[in-house]
Amino acid sequence: MSRTAVLALGGNALARAGEPPTITNQFRHARESIAPIVELARDGWDIAIVHGNGPQVGDELTRNELARGTVEPLPLGVLVAGTAGWIGYMLQQSLQNALARAGLAREVATVVTQTLVDPADPALADPSKPVGHALSDERAQALRAAGIAVKQDGAGQWRRMARSPRPLGIVEAPLVLRLIRDGVVVIAAGGGGPPVYRDRALGLEGIDAVVDKDLVAAMLARQLDAEVLMILTDVDAVYADWGTPAPRPLRHLALADAEAMLDRGELPAGSMGPKVRAAADFVRGGGSRAVIARLSDGPAALRGETGTTIVGDL
Repeated sequence: MSRTAVLALGGNALARAGEPPTITNQFRHARESIAPIVELARDGWDIAIVHGNGPQVGDELTRNELARGTVEPLPLGVLVAGTAGWIGYMLQQSLQNALARAGLAREVATVVTQTLVDPADPALADPSKPVGHALSDERAQALRAAGIAVKQDGAGQWRRMARSPRPLGIVEAPLVLRLIRDGVVVIAAGGGGPPVYRDRALGLEGIDAVVDKDLVAAMLARQLDAEVLMILTDVDAVYADWGTPAPRPLRHLALADAEAMLDRGELPAGSMGPKVRAAADFVRGGGSRAVIARLSDGPAALRGETGTTIVGDL
């Protein structure tokens, strides 16, 4: 098994709650977010980065609606590809500059990858993945009146919902593998990658949906035969007894225990649940370990000093 780490970064790491999601702010956060990645590069890890795009693709949908009378709206899958390109550009440039300052001769490349899904996936009939920012009651009502799915998320906020099928594989995974083996830091599967399926007559065809980036990161990690999957977020660990007066951080978690917590519904569906499920998928599929940690704690979490490490058996 190679010394490869797949890192999953949330889209909220760039477009943070409580401040305008301007490009200036997002570039600033991109520069802040890559410090742990530089440390991993210095330690000699092969690295693939998967980033989220929930806030950004929601903004793109809003731009679609505002410009509808002037230009043709773009389908959601195309918007996912577009955000994979420009968010990848921000991370790529920020990482290139940081690696150069650190004296590390590592190249960086962004690859817009396609994610295979099943066109008969039942999830395509039930929009359930929040995208974009929280909505006011008035905006939520207007979107519902326009036939757009809107539901409350785990925090009780109104959000636009998108269809989200389960990933089956990443089309360009062999290309990503060749690049990381050559020492290139690769940004891939941005926003989960535009979802596609194989049509018998036409070949690859897109689907108007989004795919969960953590599940895609786990899939990519398996396809790259990675040693570790790191899901880097704004929470320092997985907690037991979450929502009670005395939550407990879980530093180490066996696969069976993680799956039992998921089965019991102890992990919020709108936040930590999908991350633990992705981590469990990776370990169940043969990965050595998955780490869930705060972004700034990445290298320390990789050493087991913080975060939550999920393994097959303790």
